[in-house]
Order: sequence, then structure tokens, then C-alpha cells
Amino acid sequence: MTGDVDVVVRRLVLLLSTPRIAPGLLTRDAWTALAGAAHVFGRDEDETQLNVIQQSGIAATHCGAQEPAALARLLVDSTDDGEVVWIGSADADPGLTDALAAEISSRQDPPEIEMLVGSYDVPGARLLDLVAVMDRLRSPDGCPWDAEQTHQSLVPYAIEETHELVEAIESGDRAHMQEELGDLLLQVAFHSRIAQEDPGSPFGIDEVAGGIVEKLVRRHPHVFADVEAETSLEVSENWEQIKAAEKPHRTSTLDGIPKGLPALASAHKAAGRLATAGRYDVAVSAAADDDLGSRLLALVLEARDQGLDPEAALRATVRALDAEL
Repeated sequence: MTGDVDVVVRRLVLLLSTPRIAPGLLTRDAWTALAGAAHVFGRDEDETQLNVIQQSGIAATHCGAQEPAALARLLVDSTDDGEVVWIGSADADPGLTDALAAEISSRQDPPEIEMLVGSYDVPGARLLDLVAVMDRLRSPDGCPWDAEQTHQSLVPYAIEETHELVEAIESGDRAHMQEELGDLLLQVAFHSRIAQEDPGSPFGIDEVAGGIVEKLVRRHPHVFADVEAETSLEVSENWEQIKAAEKPHRTSTLDGIPKGLPALASAHKAAGRLATAGRYDVAVSAAADDDLGSRLLALVLEARDQGLDPEAALRATVRALDAEL
């Protein structure tokens, strides 16, 4: 009578997961592979993914820092006992893939190698990287220049980056626009990191993001509540009504328009506010005189009536002039 013979499955599973979500949030296939493995290895003793797996009751060993060739040999040799799972490190283990390829090609009976994705980045995950980089730059072992900056010292950069983004958008250069959006996003992350250090009233990127999320939800009741708004005009009217209720301290229709806006943009914004308030006749009356300011305001109103942005129109004309020179 012949007894059953257990067949050892020689397989190396490279378990890949993102460091941008909570450790342990792995797929069912990943946890199945970990539970059934003869050996589970990771690199660093303090690797959060390794720690969570150990806390779940699965025996997992940290190998420490090794040369890729030595690590590849260890992993392949360990498959003699059955399936081996390597917990990928946050830095993607530079050189390990090439070392494994060289190790396997040198063997007559190599094990199977499988890459198993245990978790994926969610949309917006790279924002966590930006927060981490900004934190490092402002830390004691970071960058002296970044550490010296204040909200006030960064103001010129915020203005400059905003104008550069406008220029990139109007140029139609998609790669340039992506770059400038990143530069403007850096300003938000930088100010938020500085703000969390304030001893009196600190806030950070989560409070900044949370505040704008709450505002967007509150000002879009036609999406998140039961308010009816079929057209863009109705949406705009609702928005202004909600904003007025949120800011009862504003006593003038033009309160809240930034004083530093360029003159054409300021006039365009003021005309829009007056139109929403049912007082557009005030703007029309102010544009009726013959002085230069009134004539400029009349052109702003003309642009608004045609659905045009006077600032953008003038910039386009200046760009065309520059191209002719």
C-alpha cells in the first residue's frame, strides 16, 4: 500500500503593497498567501507592514539590510521548504528584481516566482507623499531655507505661482500647466505645515482640506441635499445666498473682494456682485462718465455682458503684440 506523498510547492511570492494606506489593508489573496507560506520575510524590523502581519499571528522574519544578490539567494534557497512570501519594502527594494532574475537563471530547477499586488494607491494618495516631504523639509534635519520661511515670506511666491499657472493655462501647454499646478499646490502644503507649528492656534493640512470639503458640500445643496438647481445661473444664485448667510458681517455688496486684485479683475468681480444683488444699474451709471476710469469700467461691463474675462482678453492682445515684435 502506497501512502500519499506531500508535494512541496516551491514558489516565491513578491508581495507588493502601497505605503500610502494603512498597513494591513491587504487583499484576500495576499492574506491567503501569507497564512499558507512556509516562510514570510521582510527587510526592516520596524517596517509597519511587517509588524501588522506579525501581530496577526503570522510568523514573519526581518532580514535586515542585505546586498540584493545575497537576499535573492536567501529567498530562493528558502523555497525548498515551500512557498515563501517577501514583503516588499516601501522603497521597492532597489536591485532585488534583477538579482532574483540572475539567481534563477543560474539554477537548473528554479522555483516559481509570482508578483502579488496586495494593495493599491487610491486617488490622491501622492498628496500624502507631499505632506511627508514637506514635514521632512521643515524638520530639524531638513532644509535650512525651508525652515526659515514664514507665511509672510512666502506671499511673493504664492502671487508669482498663481500668475505662472494662469500663463500656463492660457498657453495651452499641458505639461507646463501640470508643473505650475504642482508649484501652487506646494504653497498650500507649505503654509499648512508652517501653520501647524503655531503655538496659539495651530492647524494643518487636514483642517485645510476638511474646511474646503465642508464648504463645497454646504454650498452645493443641489448635489448633497434636496435643493433644486437646474441651471448654472440657479447654482450661482444659491451659492451667493449661502455665502451671504455664512458671512453676515459683510455690510457692503463689494465686501470681500481682495484689495490686491488687478484693476480689471476687481471691476469685473464688482460688476458680478452688483448684478447678483440686483444693483447692476449702479455699475452702468458709474461707467457713463467720460473720464478714463469710467470708460475702462464701461469696457469691463461690455466684456461681462458678452461673457468674456477682460483680464484674459487684454492678456491675449498683449501676447499677440509680443509675438509680432
